[in-house]
Amino acid sequence: MDVNISEAAKRSGISPKMLRHYESLGLLPPVARSEAGYRRYGDREVHTLRFIRRARDLGFSIAEIGELLRLWQNRRRSSADVKRIAQAHVADLERRLAEMQAMKRTLEALVGCCHGDERPDCPILDGLEEV
Repeated sequence: MDVNISEAAKRSGISPKMLRHYESLGLLPPVARSEAGYRRYGDREVHTLRFIRRARDLGFSIAEIGELLRLWQNRRRSSADVKRIAQAHVADLERRLAEMQAMKRTLEALVGCCHGDERPDCPILDGLEEV
């Protein structure tokens, strides 16, 4: 398979703009070009792009994806290294979920205190004003 950027984007589920961005970040090595200078993508590149898309769908950062890609491409990798990255990401997700739950509780309390009528006083704005 040898496809242009539009087809590679379609097959991988990544927009052409993001595909070029990932290439500029070094997540995808520079690809071959046609005589006219157009990028040409093979099965390997599309497979790598799918890996990147799936990792992004799971919320991994670009730096984490770069590390995961290096491990994925290294057949002598240690699965412990991969697990360490995934566990750190799970811990980060748990921390962010706890923060979001706290935000939700605070907003629910503020909304519950607001009459939502024609009066100008508003506990929501008062709560946002607090330092």
